[in-house]
Amino acid sequence: MPRSLRSHLIALFVLGSPLAAHAQLNGHNSLGDFGMLSGSQPAPGLYLASFYYRYDSNLLRDKNGDRVTLSSEDPGSIGVNAFAPIFRWVSDVQILGANYGVMAVLPFANIALAAPVFGFNLRTGTALGDLYLQPVDLGWHTDRADFTAGIGLYAPTGRYEDGADDNTGLGMWSFEFHGGATVFFDEQRSWHLATTAFYETHSDTKDSEQRVGDLLTLEGGFGKSFKDGTVSVGAAYYAQWKVTDDDFGIDLDIDFEIPELSVGKHRVFGLGPELTVPVATSDRLIAFVNVRYMWESGARTKTEGTSLVITATFPIPSISIN
Repeated sequence: MPRSLRSHLIALFVLGSPLAAHAQLNGHNSLGDFGMLSGSQPAPGLYLASFYYRYDSNLLRDKNGDRVTLSSEDPGSIGVNAFAPIFRWVSDVQILGANYGVMAVLPFANIALAAPVFGFNLRTGTALGDLYLQPVDLGWHTDRADFTAGIGLYAPTGRYEDGADDNTGLGMWSFEFHGGATVFFDEQRSWHLATTAFYETHSDTKDSEQRVGDLLTLEGGFGKSFKDGTVSVGAAYYAQWKVTDDDFGIDLDIDFEIPELSVGKHRVFGLGPELTVPVATSDRLIAFVNVRYMWESGARTKTEGTSLVITATFPIPSISIN
């Protein structure tokens, strides 16, 4: 099998595309990385966070939501581990009445792919992924609602070579615009409902004619906060739709020994519990630890699986609680 075609088949399976149809390519957005209070910017200050993301799936669905079986003996699977330090700074500088902030995320990814029908059993090893920068992060605060807006970009710093099977980056620039809100239902701001919309558009992929279609993603959650907001429990969700067609740049009308499938833009929904707890000494708040676990459903032209997100956020310096 030619190396370039082999690479495309790997990409198609990893990104949940039916192989007998034109491709569905994935973007950069990490589904489930925002949940409860997604529309709220933190208080002014410097924050360092440690982010862990795990995604598992052995289920691929077609345009109609039916299961696609690549092999009757082994359906194949994918496991993705990602680790990232996050740097976030929120200032007292006001722009249009909002606090101005910036954020940077430096991810490291490890991907394991098994697709027995094609003889694939691959591991990329842990390597640098694509850098995320958010040079504009605006946050507004009122008594009963918070609002956010911002602009971000993903830079192709991860390992990428057209035709390679161990890429940890996507080989393209992505530009992301977001806006969100958190609504509070009581004066204590303890009950809350949040959603944030992300719109992602892309450049051509390096050394190829591929261009990923635009993505619309919603992330948020509903919950209850306790102990002056230091503890929160509730449910988080995400939903993603491909809103424009991919331009894959090659002809995939090849007779593979798998079902004939029709073209369709991908979509997927996720829902699960979320918990935030503080880490503190007798007089200092050291960190917040947030955990969410999401089950996917309603997938079309995409894998359907589960995701685990764990984030530990450290205010710099730690906060006095006396």
